[in-house]
Amino acid sequence: ALISDRITDDSMVSNRTKERGYLFPLYLYPSAEAGGLHPSEREPNLAPWLLQELSHKYGFEPTPEEVLAYIYAVLYSPTYRQKYAEALRVDFPRVPFTADGALFRQLAALGQRLIDLHLLRSPELNPPVAKYQGTGSDKIEFVRYDPTTHRVAVNKDKYFEGITPEMWEYQIGGYQVLEKWLKDRKGKMDWDFQHYLRIATAIARTIELQSEIEALYPAVEHKVIPLPAK
Repeated sequence: ALISDRITDDSMVSNRTKERGYLFPLYLYPSAEAGGLHPSEREPNLAPWLLQELSHKYGFEPTPEEVLAYIYAVLYSPTYRQKYAEALRVDFPRVPFTADGALFRQLAALGQRLIDLHLLRSPELNPPVAKYQGTGSDKIEFVRYDPTTHRVAVNKDKYFEGITPEMWEYQIGGYQVLEKWLKDRKGKMDWDFQHYLRIATAIARTIELQSEIEALYPAVEHKVIPLPAK
């Protein structure tokens, strides 16, 4: 599960195999040809019965942003991913909605922090957890990680310090993010090391947040809202 605030290509999974990704915009904007009194007014891309059911159960009306953040938190729960691994390989994720409004808001808050981290707009990215050290050329000649020193060397003089094994091994889409980002820029000198530090920090904070989500997730399935299969 990924998040984007930009126009996204539908073959984002693989340009080589043209494997399709699935995009779920939070809002839909009716076209001018659709007519209506307010053709430019956006509508939440959520089933009306979902918001009605959640409002009835919680005693407050969740915003579409809160629903998205809650879903994002659930999708980043290690327990959820492991428990439904087989189903997730062949179908769209089915999201359990807790019957506890307070728990919903707790998870939505954690999910919003994840969203802000993954869009690299979170205040939690400062200061970065790692440093870019050394003197000399910035050219990426190789990518070598030393788990004992927590360093990622890009040449004989320059390296990143403060990259834990958990950060280095963290994967999205089957790739180790911190390794692949550098390897994709091998041979270049005009790359943005500050951007890499922000990515590393986002991963570190994501690992921390996943632990917090993991502590809360069992309570989600303790009592869920029965939703129609629509």
